[in-house]
Amino acid sequence: MLVERASGPVGPGLPVVADLLEGVLECGEGGLVGPAARDETAPPHGIPAPGGMNVATGVEQPNGTGAGTGAAGAMTRQATRGERYGAVQRCDSPADGGGPDGGGPAAAVRTRAWRAGVVVEEDFPLAELHRYREQEDVVVWVDLCAPRSDEVRLVAKELQLDAHAVEDALAAGERPKFDRYPSHLFLNTYAVRIDVASGELTSHEISAFIAGRTLVTVRPDDGFDLAAVTRRWDGETLAAHGVGHLVHGLVDEVVDGYLAAAQTLDDASEDLEDMLFDEQTPEQAVHRRSFELRKSLVLLRRRVVPMRDALTRLMRPDVGLVTDGLVASYQDVYDHILRVMEWADSLRDLITSVLDTNLTIQSNRLNLVMKKLTGWAAVIAVPTLVTGFFGQNVPFPGNGEHWGFEIDLGLLVISMTALFVIFRRRGWL
Repeated sequence: MLVERASGPVGPGLPVVADLLEGVLECGEGGLVGPAARDETAPPHGIPAPGGMNVATGVEQPNGTGAGTGAAGAMTRQATRGERYGAVQRCDSPADGGGPDGGGPAAAVRTRAWRAGVVVEEDFPLAELHRYREQEDVVVWVDLCAPRSDEVRLVAKELQLDAHAVEDALAAGERPKFDRYPSHLFLNTYAVRIDVASGELTSHEISAFIAGRTLVTVRPDDGFDLAAVTRRWDGETLAAHGVGHLVHGLVDEVVDGYLAAAQTLDDASEDLEDMLFDEQTPEQAVHRRSFELRKSLVLLRRRVVPMRDALTRLMRPDVGLVTDGLVASYQDVYDHILRVMEWADSLRDLITSVLDTNLTIQSNRLNLVMKKLTGWAAVIAVPTLVTGFFGQNVPFPGNGEHWGFEIDLGLLVISMTALFVIFRRRGWL
C-alpha cells in the first residue's frame, strides 16, 4: 500500500483515499475505522506501507516490509490512479495567477469559527480544531481544497470519520448523494458552470462532512468559489440554527448554479431556433450547436436528479439537521431542484424537436429542388419532341419549305411558353 511521504501534496486527482483506506484501516482510538477484518499481525495504531509511512504513527517503513503488496505494485496502482483522475492543480498553486484577488495563492485550508453568529476566529490551524469543537456554543467550518494526506488524517481522526465516507470524498466521479453514519453525516454534490459562448457545461465536485456543530467541505480543486457561500453564513440565522444553516447556504448556492445554467441553456436554445430558419447559417453549425447543448443538458440532469433524492433524505426529521426554522428554506431549495429538472426535460425535448425540424426543412428543400428540376425537364422535353418530329428522314408536309421552318419554330416557342406559365402558376417553377 502506497502512503504519502512527509507532507507533500497528494498526486493527481486526490488518490489519497487508496493510500489511507486500502485493506484494513484503523488509526487508533477515536480515529478512522474501516469495516474490513483487522490484521492481528499489523503494528498497533496503523498500517505500515512498503516504501512509505505508517498511516497513523508516521513512522517511515522500508521497502518490502509491513502489510500490503510490494513497492512495485503500489507504484503501478499510483500510476493507474493518475490516469483515471488526471492532473488536478492544488488550490495553492499560482498557475492561475494566485488567489481570488490575484495577489497570491489561494489557501488550501480554510477554517472559521462562529459564536452567536459572529466570527470569533478565522484561518486557525487544523491542529486547533479540537479546541473549538469542545466549546458547545461554537460552530466550526473547515474547507480542504486538494488536501494533503496529513490534513485528511487529522480531520478524520478528530471527527471520527467513516472510511467509506472519506473514500467517497476523495475519489473522483462519485454521484451526488447523502449518507448517514454513526458519528457524522456525509453529502456529496456538484457545482456546475457553463460557458455561454460554447454551451459547454463543467462540474466541480464538493463533499461535506457534518459532525455535530462542525462542517468540513472537501474539494479536489478551486473550480467552485466559496466566497458567495461564506457571505450567506454570517448573521442571526446562523446563531439560531447552527450547522444546518451552513449546509443550507452551501446547497442553495449549488442549486442556484443549476438554475443559472438552465437559464443559459434556455437562451442558447432560443438562439438555436433562430439559427434554424436563418438561410445564412450553415446546416453543420446548427447540428454542432444542437449536440453541444444536448450534451450539456444530459450532464446537468445527471447532476440534478440524484441531488433531489439526496436533499429529500437530508430533510428528514430523524436526521436532525434541518430545524423548524429552516424547513421553509430547504423546501425552497428542493423546489428549485424540481424546477431545474422540469426545465432540463423541456429543453431536451425542445432541442430534439429542433433537430427533427431541421431534418424536415432539409427534406422540404430537397422536394422543392426536385420539383423545379422536374418542371424544367418537362419544359425542355416538349421542344425536344417537336424538333425530333421535324428532324425525321422521311418526307412530310413543309419539308424543305420556308413556311415549314416557321411552323416548327412557332410550335417550339408556343409549347415552351405555355408550359412555363402553367408550372409557374402552380408553383412548380
